[in-house]
Amino acid sequence: MKFLLLTIITLSIIGCANENNIKLDNHTKKLSFNNIWNTVSDKPLKKLPQNNISFNKLYKNHEDIISKDAKRTLEDKNDILKSFDKLAHPNGICFKGIWHIQEKNIYSGYFKQNTKALIIARASTALSNTKNTDLRAFGFAGKIFPTTNPNKINKSTSANFFLIEDLGGTNAKYFTAVELSNEPKISLTSAVLKNLLYTIKVTHSFNNADKNPTIRQLYEVSNLEENNNNYIITPKWMKIKANTINKNNAIDFREELKIQNGEKLVFNISVANTIIKKNKNWKEIGTITFDTSVISNACDHNLHFHHPKNRDDLNYK
Repeated sequence: MKFLLLTIITLSIIGCANENNIKLDNHTKKLSFNNIWNTVSDKPLKKLPQNNISFNKLYKNHEDIISKDAKRTLEDKNDILKSFDKLAHPNGICFKGIWHIQEKNIYSGYFKQNTKALIIARASTALSNTKNTDLRAFGFAGKIFPTTNPNKINKSTSANFFLIEDLGGTNAKYFTAVELSNEPKISLTSAVLKNLLYTIKVTHSFNNADKNPTIRQLYEVSNLEENNNNYIITPKWMKIKANTINKNNAIDFREELKIQNGEKLVFNISVANTIIKKNKNWKEIGTITFDTSVISNACDHNLHFHHPKNRDDLNYK
């Protein structure tokens, strides 16, 4: 059962490797932050879409959509793709803002103190539940650009990271009340049992999953804009939590997170690399400050977060 839960996130947010003969366009088109955000924010939707998981989306005209999506997630570094369905986290809201590390720490890349970068992110829920009357598995994918100039086309590809609160879902009424981590909790809940057959189908298709799906590595951020000769140090764990719970009585998480009237949505960034007396040595090092949000078809169907393959050679200190 634990493996089944891991497969859900493997499919939709982190991807996994399946050895087959699926052909992909490996050409990465370099775009500026504004190029990407303009696509994501085009034609905002006033009515909240309700994208549902469906067996029909797993296979189409005898094509193995699951394996194709998994391979694409690992190998395609493009930020914008032709329209596609997110097979397990179909409903989301997108943001733009600033990633800013204020505190001194041992880590490299864009974890370094005083680094500041533009960021595009997507908050989502697993499967089809979006309302606080249901169990919801909250997810957060971030895309960091090594610049504060929104029109600059960077030589480096964006650095992507992935965070989840609980793979099985939570009764939390607010997205802003939970902590999201790259090593999420795993609970066996009614939401998982309800969709067990769907999950088993997906698990069967992903028989060659990426190594160690219980933790999503952060080395794309710690390697960003670093010279190959530099000593790279990566946090083993990262978590974010909103600095204020947005108790606006919104039933749908997307309404809760919607930014309006010049407001800001701020998440605190914490990292850790060791466990002391069964607790991670969390250190708060910075913030993510969002100034704009959008709910759009491009957010749900065009914005793509590349997932880095699991590595065994990372330095954590």
